[in-house]
Amino acid sequence: MTTHKFEAEVSELLHLIVHSLYSNKEIFLRELISNASDALDKLRYLTLTQEQYKGVLFDPRIDLSFNADKKQLEIKDSGIGMDEKELMDQIGTIARSGTKRFLEQLSGDQKRDSNLIGQFGVGFYSSFMAADQVEVISRKVGTDQAYHWESNGKGEYEITPAERESHGTTVILHLNEEGKEFASRWRMESVIKKYSNHIAFPIHLHYDEMRFEGEGKDRKEVADHKCDQINAATALWKRAKKDVQESEYGEFFRTVFHEEGDPLMVIHTHAEGGLEYSTLFFVPKKAPLDMYHPNYLPGVKLYVNRVFITDDDRELMPTYLRFVRGIIDSEDLPLNVSREILQHNRILEKIRSASVKKLLDELQKYSEDKEKYSEFYKEFGRALKEGLAQDFEHREKLLELVRFKSTKQEGWTSLKDYKGRMKGDQKAIYYVTGEKEDSLRISPLLEAYTGKDIEVLIMDNEIDEIAIPTVGRYDGMEFRSINRTDAAEDLKSPDDKKTEKQAAPIIKRIKKILKGEVKDVKASTRLSDSPSCIVVDTNDPTLQMQGILKTLGQKDLPQFKPILEINPKHEIVEKLETLDNPELFEDICRLLLEQALLVEGVELKNPVLFVNRLNRVMRLAL
Repeated sequence: MTTHKFEAEVSELLHLIVHSLYSNKEIFLRELISNASDALDKLRYLTLTQEQYKGVLFDPRIDLSFNADKKQLEIKDSGIGMDEKELMDQIGTIARSGTKRFLEQLSGDQKRDSNLIGQFGVGFYSSFMAADQVEVISRKVGTDQAYHWESNGKGEYEITPAERESHGTTVILHLNEEGKEFASRWRMESVIKKYSNHIAFPIHLHYDEMRFEGEGKDRKEVADHKCDQINAATALWKRAKKDVQESEYGEFFRTVFHEEGDPLMVIHTHAEGGLEYSTLFFVPKKAPLDMYHPNYLPGVKLYVNRVFITDDDRELMPTYLRFVRGIIDSEDLPLNVSREILQHNRILEKIRSASVKKLLDELQKYSEDKEKYSEFYKEFGRALKEGLAQDFEHREKLLELVRFKSTKQEGWTSLKDYKGRMKGDQKAIYYVTGEKEDSLRISPLLEAYTGKDIEVLIMDNEIDEIAIPTVGRYDGMEFRSINRTDAAEDLKSPDDKKTEKQAAPIIKRIKKILKGEVKDVKASTRLSDSPSCIVVDTNDPTLQMQGILKTLGQKDLPQFKPILEINPKHEIVEKLETLDNPELFEDICRLLLEQALLVEGVELKNPVLFVNRLNRVMRLAL
């Protein structure tokens, strides 16, 4: 007998499960059955693809039994089994369990956190919600030696050699007071039908059915041993859509993907002809907690002729659709397809492309209900915008699905609706980028566009800075950022050009003061109420984009200096033209630059000098 200690994170997890997630304790049965199903999937795959296992008898089944008097419950499978090292790796340590990431994602919501148990592969530990002692007897396929694992979940576990007739795993739970309710036929059957009806292997429940025999004083109660299959054991995605009830889709979604509630959308497809495959996709109502984590868990499982292949391959769905949950089952892929082959497999590429098209088409239909689509977009809109930069093949469809804030509309607007509101002589789709919507709505950059009744899209998410420049155009119209100096050229009138010429002397003087701090100083045609603003040159990254690049680790960027635009018609600038105090002239020139930088959210290099200048000007004003 060998005694081992759980890793620290596993001990923390066990404590949390027993003391915090106990209100949803029935999920332990769901998780143990799910583990048994995974073990059967793995063995089926080996027997079909690897010579050394082709002679192994594959008789897939999951058997459950209970003893109410002893308060015991047993889950037995004929799957791949585990050897001694695997028992330690998969139950005793963090190496395979995802325990650390599970702990990082906890929200405090018991129901949601209970679903995460399955999502992060730590479902076995939920056993200790219902049991104060757990035993595991397992024998790896192709070996003769079985091993016995046992623990009370309080920090240690023991492993000893054992006997088992054939490969597979048996889990024995010694139920605690709260868990003894599960040692009954009715309770076990209701939980299995609720969570595990669509497990693709037969689940058998063993129980004793009591009856009376004999007459009079010889009459006695005897037990007949019964065994019933209590799940459907069919691949839901292979059934015709018309034969599947909405409640079955919801049950499958919750059970297989460990999600809460019903899905927002269900997309079920069977393709025949050149390629034969079935897909079943779900769009959840809420974004996965790890959606923006670099090591997010993929949500799509791959099968070949109902044989499970993988559920951790990111090639099955584009990154921007990582919130989609579902099944792809191909009739044409080889069973022994490797991950490397999957990355360049033409069959899978065609299935993936057709699946993406179908998903986006269904989202387009869903978007016709603006209120419902708005709720969807709050959760997944940013991801769709990632697709604009990633997926050239489906970019046109994505352009119809993305939404933006606007200077003319409440809530979200589509590009189609924006174009429908454009003035007849408008030359481009105008947009402004920055960090905060509230600040952008009062930005000096908008003044001329507001004055001319031109709508501007408000883009306050950093993904806009990356995605929109890669697109370039929508329906023949160019996207034009008003953060850049060239956008204002569209607005120039003959009077503006005359004003520019008249402002040349004051512009020249300001340039001399700010030399080295700005790329240029120009007379502005976009300002009406503000004295100054900053923009960037046509080919330079915007200030927000520069911040993004630094966040991504590009610290050695060349210094991109802003362009200062001055409003020649503003009272401050007009008085500046006649000012003959050199020190005050310099203070005001620098304040015009610094206030414009502050409006754009730029941190000043030397706030003390700014305050000193401001104090000098205020003193003179008073």
